[in-house]
Formats: sequence, structure tokens, C-alpha cells
Amino acid sequence: MLTERQQHCLKGIGIQAWSERADTLDNRPANGPVVEIAREAVPQAAENPVDSSPQEVAAENPVVRTPAPTNFDSWDSLIDAIHGCKACELGDNCTQKVPGIGDRQADLLIVGEGPGHDEDIRGEPFVGRSGQLLDRMLAAIGIAREQVYITNIVKCRPPNNRDPRQDEAQQCRAYLEAQIEQIAPKVILSVGRVSAHNLLGSNQPVGKLIQQMHKLPGTEIPLKVTYHPAYLLRNPSAKAIAWQDLKLLHQMLR
Repeated sequence: MLTERQQHCLKGIGIQAWSERADTLDNRPANGPVVEIAREAVPQAAENPVDSSPQEVAAENPVVRTPAPTNFDSWDSLIDAIHGCKACELGDNCTQKVPGIGDRQADLLIVGEGPGHDEDIRGEPFVGRSGQLLDRMLAAIGIAREQVYITNIVKCRPPNNRDPRQDEAQQCRAYLEAQIEQIAPKVILSVGRVSAHNLLGSNQPVGKLIQQMHKLPGTEIPLKVTYHPAYLLRNPSAKAIAWQDLKLLHQMLR
């Protein structure tokens, strides 16, 4: 048995003393008394977790979503808004935002789908294999990369290079519209299915859209659809069609 002083000391540091079960004292085994630990002495891990999971932390500290602004005082304010954007989840996971690059007074605006791995690292659109092919395509009609402006439907890399979701593209729409307004290009080259569908509000196959003449909805700006260079790398036979697109593009710019 503990003395009264020992019991008082244990209670002071939060330890519940053992107590004998009265109803089993007479039937206790020979090797010692039957004892039990009071319930209060057992730590309740579920009630007092030491660490929180990432999901719990995220739930306690949610990212505040701020819709993209619709008015910009200048080109610099537009680019700053893109870099600080928290309108959707894409910005939470990308290395950096990719607003675009090139001549801000260009006659030709090229709109792709979204940044890939290389673009996410360098902060510049079309810099991987697709970008190298795009540069060669432009050079074939006498246009240098520095003479055009290149951007994408979304300004952040989608995870695993997946297609941007419709809601993600919609959040970026104000940035793209502001870029088009400030650049005021003579022609827009829409590169790939995601770009064409978002710019035209269409769901027709790219093969059909390529065969048609378009204007950017709500404007008089001619819009030419062509295959994405990544598609051409996978399907070299389609390069003949892309070459016809480039020749027509050259005529549209003259």
C-alpha cells in the first residue's frame, strides 16, 4: 500500500494510483494481487493528437480563393496579377506562373493550352520540344519567335500535364482577354484542341476547326486553328496539314 504522502505526490503530477478490486481480493492468484489502472490514467490519443495530417492542416488553414480581376491599369499590373493569382488550385502546385513572352505589339498572338514541365521550370511558354518545333514552323514562313507574342489558355501548369479543366480556364479568362486587348493582334493562332475550344466556345474536333475560317467571338480579329506541336511530334503525317495552315497564316498577316 502507498502511504498518504506518496499518493498525494502521484496525484500532483497527474498519475492515478493503482487500486485493488474489492470483489476479487479473496480470489486473487497466488503470485500477487489483482489490480487495475484507472481509466483516467490511460492516454487518449484520439482525443489529444500530437500531429495533424496535411488534410487536417489544410482544413484548418484553407487557401483563400480570390477571383481574377477584370480591369488592369497597365501591362505591368496585368502581369503582377497573374503572378499573384490564387483563383484556382493550379497556382498552389506550380513552380511559377507563366504569363507569356514576346512582342507586346505583335501582329500575331499565339495561344496554346497550358505550361508543361519545361515551361513551369523556366517560366516561359513553348520552350520544350514542342516549342522548338513551333519556332521552326514560324521560321518556315519568315517569322522569328521574338516577333510574336506567345501565351496559353491557363498560366499555371496543370498536374501531370493534364488538360486544364473548364473552371480553371474560366478563372484565367480575364487575363487572356486583357492580353488580347492590350496587344491588339492582327491575327490569333490557336494551337491545339484546348485552345481552340476555349477561344471559340466550340467542341468540334480540331480537324474540322482547321478547315474553317474564324473570328475571335465578340471581335473582328481573325483566328486560325492548327494542330499543337506536341500532336505533330506524335503524328508526323499531320505536318503536311500544319504546313498548309502556316501558309494561310502568312497570307492573313500580309
